[in-house]
Amino acid sequence: RLIYELLFQIIRKALTEEKQVSTKTSAADLVTETDHFVENLIISVLKEKFPSHRFIAEESTAAGSKCVLTDSPTWIIDPVDGTCNFVHRFPTVAVSIGFAVNKELEFGVIYHCTEERLYTGRRGQGAFCNDKRLQVSKETDISKALILTEIGPKRDPATLKLFLGNIERLLKAQAHGVRVIGSSTLALCHLASGAADAYYQFGLHCWDLAAATVIIREAGGTVIDTSGGPLDLMSCRVVAAGTREMAMFIAQEIQTIHYRRDDEN
Repeated sequence: RLIYELLFQIIRKALTEEKQVSTKTSAADLVTETDHFVENLIISVLKEKFPSHRFIAEESTAAGSKCVLTDSPTWIIDPVDGTCNFVHRFPTVAVSIGFAVNKELEFGVIYHCTEERLYTGRRGQGAFCNDKRLQVSKETDISKALILTEIGPKRDPATLKLFLGNIERLLKAQAHGVRVIGSSTLALCHLASGAADAYYQFGLHCWDLAAATVIIREAGGTVIDTSGGPLDLMSCRVVAAGTREMAMFIAQEIQTIHYRRDDEN
């Protein structure tokens, strides 16, 4: 808990300050000095306690580290999810830490930095927000659903056409609405809490998904591949929902936007 209080102070302070911003895969894929600082802090604290464990982290991967999930105990880290929000001082910003053993996700922690909400989930032991148990929506009818998504870093005309086309398909199916909040991990936490009924995205990464997947499953939800098959953590695509019926409906409706796998870097 102490590390999250420290991260809250660091990120809350950095939100008010001028930032050194650079880009990664596209002009919309941003990174700041705070991303690097927070990632290094988390890894150093965990390495001191668990020296034999492996790490997959967003900025280390961007700098060239291999993104390969093995059977070894592995921490999967997104130091600042919602970096574009962070740059613009839009307060939907989170830190996400997942943990896997034998390629099985065991627990996840997501900290909503500006609201001091700590989302946690452990396999077989439930999901919580600040110690309050989480429960997904059990909605199966798309015409009564609020759906969340994110745009992804690719903004070429063909990708944007597919992205907007997917939203159009769901709105034509009479969904109540589609929302984009700028943080994949917090959107997935809203799903886990029952504030939304489904989520889908192409172009997110294993560090966006690892912790949130445990939290959603422990809150009673479903997390699958956009093909309708089992989740592939490295595939950069996902559909999640409170019910399997809702998840499968969305998987069947949306068209694929192709991204390179995380483990192909």
